[in-house]
Formats: sequence, C-alpha cells, structure tokens
Amino acid sequence: MWFRDTKLCYTSGMIRMVVGILRGGTSSEYAFSLKTGAALLAALPDERYEVRDIFIDRNGTWYLYGAPTTPARALSQVDVVLNALHGGAGEDGTIQRLLVRMGIPFAGSDALGASKSLHKTRAKEAFAQVGIRMPQGVHLSRSMGLSTGEMARAVFAQFGPPYMVKPPSEGASHGVLIAQSLGDLPDAIGDTIDSYGTALVEEYIIGREATVGIIERFRGKEVYALPPAAVIKAGKHITHAQHQLGAVEYQCPSPFSHDEKYALEETARLAHRALGLSHFSRADFILNQKGVPYLLEVDAHPHLFDGAAFPKMLETVGSSVGEFAEHAIRLARSGT
Repeated sequence: MWFRDTKLCYTSGMIRMVVGILRGGTSSEYAFSLKTGAALLAALPDERYEVRDIFIDRNGTWYLYGAPTTPARALSQVDVVLNALHGGAGEDGTIQRLLVRMGIPFAGSDALGASKSLHKTRAKEAFAQVGIRMPQGVHLSRSMGLSTGEMARAVFAQFGPPYMVKPPSEGASHGVLIAQSLGDLPDAIGDTIDSYGTALVEEYIIGREATVGIIERFRGKEVYALPPAAVIKAGKHITHAQHQLGAVEYQCPSPFSHDEKYALEETARLAHRALGLSHFSRADFILNQKGVPYLLEVDAHPHLFDGAAFPKMLETVGSSVGEFAEHAIRLARSGT
C-alpha cells in the first residue's frame, strides 16, 4: 500500500523519490535513447526511487504506463527527470525549456548549452574562442546561393582532401559521408544539404580516436574527467551502422601515454566549460600521428547502455551507471 505525499511516494514506511526517465523520441538516435533509458531504469534501486518510464514514440506521442498521454500528465508529480533522449528535441533545448516551464528539476545541461553542443558549427565557434584545436571546417547551406561545385572549390581553397561531410546537428555518425577527392565533394555536399538543409565539411584527420567523460562535483573535484577510452573500430572511421550494430568497442584503461591522457582530459574540461554545459558530458577526439588531440565534438547526453564508452570509463574508476545516475539526480535537485 502506498500513499502520495506531495510528489514523493510512501512505500512500506519509506519515502521514495519519483524519477521520470524520458526515452525514445523522434531523432535518428531513437534506438540508442531506448537503450540508455533502459540502463537508467535498471540502475536505480526500487527501495529509494519510484521510476517512471516515460516513452516518446517516433511520431512524438508521449506514453506513460503504456498509454498515450500528454507531456503535462506524464510529468505530473515527478520530482526529478533523467533525460535519456539523444539528439533532436531531447538535446536541442525543446525538452529543457518544457521542464523549466513546469518547474521540474532535471539532470544535464540547460537549453542553451545542450543546443549549442548539438549544433556542431555553433560548438566549433565556442571552441575556437578558447583556443581548442579542431579539424578545419566550413559550414554550407542553400542560402549561400552557390552551386555545389562552387561550394566544393571554396572548401578546397581552405584545405585539401580527403573530406568528412556531415549534417551539423546529428549524432552517432548519422549522415556522415567521406569525399576522398575534390571531385567527390560536390555530390557529398549536395546529398547532405538535400537531406538536412545544411552541411559541415571538415578536414579528415588520420589517427587514433578517443573519448573522455566529464562529471561535475564528482570524487571531490569540481569538474572530474574520467580516464580516456580508446575507440576500437573496423575501418578508417566509425559509421552509423557500426554504432547500431554495437561494432564499436572502447578500451579503458587506454594505451595512450601519460601526456596524451592529460591533454585529452584537460581539453575535455575546457570544452565542457566553453559550451556552458552542466552536470556531465562526453568529448570525442582524434589524435594525429604526432599524438596531438583534435576535438571532434561534445555530447551533452552520453550513451549509458552496456557497451557504450561512458559506462566503461565509469567502471575503470570503480563506479557504475547506478552511482552516476544517483549523482546526476543530486546535481539536478541541487539547482545548479
């Protein structure tokens, strides 16, 4: 028997916090969101939390206990939200603004920080302001009034092939194309703009890939950097299909040198601050043949399911997704 006391549940003599976990969504990372949400649902102990699985389908319809509902009803009497929505409305500021309007604390960054992180071009501008080393890049759109051939020649005037062509606001390598030569570039630009409206063309840096997790106010540090994980993959670059199939592995502890690890961790901290992110993030890098790290992007909502990088890094320092989730709840409830 349980009784509602404001928003907290009373169960067998113990008050439990009501935690809403948002997962699913309309973005290309729908499947990853379902898995991160499932990991969080499994990680929170029943004796301390009443966990609500709040599912959003591909069409944007909200569900609670398997029945369609409105966001207001799904979130009613929720004490805190863990947002497991990857990409789209979960990271572009939409969900964050909704939660602020409803007065519900949530873990992760605010609308501005999350949206800046999701939009790679805006993020690159923020990184450049603090001197973070990145691959060179050019943002292209139809509004420029140029043909794809003219766009390609404008890119070539700044840096040579091969090129990575990607949509600026997609994650998990979704929509990434490789142009090996200047001749391949116009079609890659055209295909990306046709599909996404804009395109980001970056120089292709050959090297070892790494990722670093950031957690605020963890283990006695204001901005704690988890040990870097090395990315183990087939081929020269990670594809969206490899992410979906779980074909990307992470080695942590990693084989990077002490100096390389230090540079990766410090840059991840700097990038987290440059974007104005809160609570946690994950930064992706490539180290060139000289061991110099180049920041590729920062994810405000790290993947938390088994096989992803963040849980592997947590395990390396003796932590877990469960400890991380409870820490995230405390950060959300602290109001900072």
